[in-house]
Amino acid sequence: MKILLVVSGFNSLTQSVFVKLQDIGHTLSVQYAIDDESIINEVNRFSPDIIICPYVKKFIPKEVFTKVPTYILHPGIRGDKGHHSLDHVIRDDKKEWGVVLLRANEHFDGGDIYSEVKYKVRDTYKASLYRDEVVTATLEAIDELLVNIQDENFKPIPQSSTPLHHYLTTQDRQIDWQKDTTLEIVRKVYASDSYPGVLDEILGIECYLYGAWEEEKLTGEVKKILAKRDGAICLGTIDGAVWITHLKEKNKGIKLPSTYVMKEKIQGVKENRLPLIFDMSYKTFYEIGSHKDGDVSYLCFNFHNGAMNSEQAIRLKYAFEYLKETAKVIILIGARDFFSNGIHLNILEDSPKQGEDGWSNINAMNDLIKSIIFASDVITVSSLHKNAGAGGVFLALACDYVVGKENTVLNPHYKTMGLSGSEYHTYSLPKRVGKEKADELLKNCLPLSIQKAKEIGMINEVFSHSNYFETLRSYAQSLIADQDKYDDFIYKKEDYLEENKQFINDCKENEIKVMYPEFWEKESLFHKLRYDFVYKKVPTITPKRLQIQ
Repeated sequence: MKILLVVSGFNSLTQSVFVKLQDIGHTLSVQYAIDDESIINEVNRFSPDIIICPYVKKFIPKEVFTKVPTYILHPGIRGDKGHHSLDHVIRDDKKEWGVVLLRANEHFDGGDIYSEVKYKVRDTYKASLYRDEVVTATLEAIDELLVNIQDENFKPIPQSSTPLHHYLTTQDRQIDWQKDTTLEIVRKVYASDSYPGVLDEILGIECYLYGAWEEEKLTGEVKKILAKRDGAICLGTIDGAVWITHLKEKNKGIKLPSTYVMKEKIQGVKENRLPLIFDMSYKTFYEIGSHKDGDVSYLCFNFHNGAMNSEQAIRLKYAFEYLKETAKVIILIGARDFFSNGIHLNILEDSPKQGEDGWSNINAMNDLIKSIIFASDVITVSSLHKNAGAGGVFLALACDYVVGKENTVLNPHYKTMGLSGSEYHTYSLPKRVGKEKADELLKNCLPLSIQKAKEIGMINEVFSHSNYFETLRSYAQSLIADQDKYDDFIYKKEDYLEENKQFINDCKENEIKVMYPEFWEKESLFHKLRYDFVYKKVPTITPKRLQIQ
């Protein structure tokens, strides 16, 4: 079929739907829901058989949905209507929720239901629920929709005649520090992450709060900043303490690590450090953790939204080098919501020395990846159980083996941010897929499903969503089950790296030469595209790469 996706942005959910429909053979085009005229024009140009709207913030024009069958995803169960569906789920502590695909009509979330899928609600924040359970349920619902619309005997289910649920205001989201427990505060922040955040005032600064972590050991005066760590601040509560990792000043600024917003106001606040690698033995905020399974070490790096600044990349490099002293296999796990997305664009945008800090960031990433590539005495595995983009993809490809979870989406390119890229990608990508395919991926700037990545040789294995970590553990153990095979692999790896050391380093040096002006020159496109991305500028046109020409 010819399917048009009408969307308000090419976010993780939209990309998941895009690659799924593409992989099963449908002809796809994408139209941003900028205004009625542009949507109507694209429908007339593309002549789709159906329209699917996995993420749309505006009404679809009547001229469209009466002409072409149009299906809108709502991240709620039958009878749920209105904005902030997931916010309500977390606030109300729901244990089960779901998604529905509705036939578009004149009524907001009021159309007939053509598919519905339910899921168990994890104890997590909104963005994580959206990127995991909602995406997985949506892909199942898409499968169901495509079957149902081909079935002459299928009868859609009328939407319930329920009213729109309450539109959550700033006041609805506010924390009462004198009454709310730590868990209640965490839940309020969870319900507003990653948008709009919880509006509060800290040390005289009105700001939105994001990234809440329960603290098990520290206690102190309510709302007093008790400690800081890796950009986060710890605030006292009536029954303990809570870490807030990110803030955004009201009416200005961008989302940044909390200490960046507080700046000189927190001088004298103690840095409550953790070991380089936290053993995750109690509840607190941490970014790098590990656990050991015999001769296999799992390295977790939970950086917000998968972005990594210079200091984080350096710490991760040291953590990796520490673990390889006692492990035979190291598995890079990544973060809760992303494996990695490369350098930290928000911090670069906030920096008064953007060129200098950008240059530092890319070189720190390269130093990390160099440690992984040249780790000749261990087997390295990257676990792409979450999405990855730009430098994060090439961080994964630095490993000996790359495995992933079904329905993960990769974006192995840089150009949409005005960068040519580094992270040894001119070595690692052609090595796996060949130069022609590597050039195509970097040029086209389209998302790639993990299943398609395996087909083209970019990764080694894809494991099922249902038992991913059990399969990953078995896979890791299989790499060390036969000592002779393990030793042979290590010997061959050592020889290969010795023979190709100069070539590998030359690849990185050539990348850096091209990137230098992209960071340092004021006219560099990177500065404008980064600004638009960080400040979430609404696009005025649909990118040509997403449309069938």
